Amino acid sequence: MDDPYAQSAEYIDLLIADAWGLFAPGLSEALHELRGETGVTVDLGAGTGRGVAVICASLPDGSPVLAVEPSPALRAVLLARAHEDERLSSRVTVSSADALGVPLPDRVRALVAMNMIGHLSPDDRHELWAGVVPRLVRGGRVVVNLAPPTRPVEVPRTRMASRSVGSLTYEGWASARAVGERQIRWRMTYLTRSPEGSPVSEVAVDYDWWVMDEAELREELAEHGLTMRQIGHPDAGLYVATRAQD
Repeated sequence: MDDPYAQSAEYIDLLIADAWGLFAPGLSEALHELRGETGVTVDLGAGTGRGVAVICASLPDGSPVLAVEPSPALRAVLLARAHEDERLSSRVTVSSADALGVPLPDRVRALVAMNMIGHLSPDDRHELWAGVVPRLVRGGRVVVNLAPPTRPVEVPRTRMASRSVGSLTYEGWASARAVGERQIRWRMTYLTRSPEGSPVSEVAVDYDWWVMDEAELREELAEHGLTMRQIGHPDAGLYVATRAQD
């Protein structure tokens, strides 16, 4: 397969650490409400496994987790994280399928989709919700986040994250331009800098992203019988949705 993260994977886990510091409390809060339910928690687009670690810490009852990550490069980090942590290794099953191709469990405790919903077109999202909602246990929920921008606008080049390891500094820069009524094209640039600040290496990756705002997501989920509310820190853009009748 064509892995969009093949060139940038070495930077991803390092540079999303601060973002997960923002996401983790809201995700944990959403999952703590499910302690009395059984079923599998599905993490779509699990990436390097930071979300998987939060999920397992939030549901410390041995309940299973299905971590879905189609990128071989990111999946390698995910598998290493799950294998090395005994709190994860007995609970986490890693799938190489994509969001629409993975066979879903009959009973889904929660579906977590962090930093990935923009990879799916509106038609793809409707297919996903239609497949997930009938499998949600009573009180089960969907947890997603929306990252800016929520409209197809130009985003000037901005440094998104920076981390130092040893004597080197790793930076992630992002810019975007509109490529359709609901899409933008991100240009992600990853830099490694020497102690003096000069570039040691540089990688640039482009990918398309579907955008939407809170109202659009709320309406879309309502069409599938889900009621949505914001959770966690306001800057996290995190939402939890449950069946309207639950």
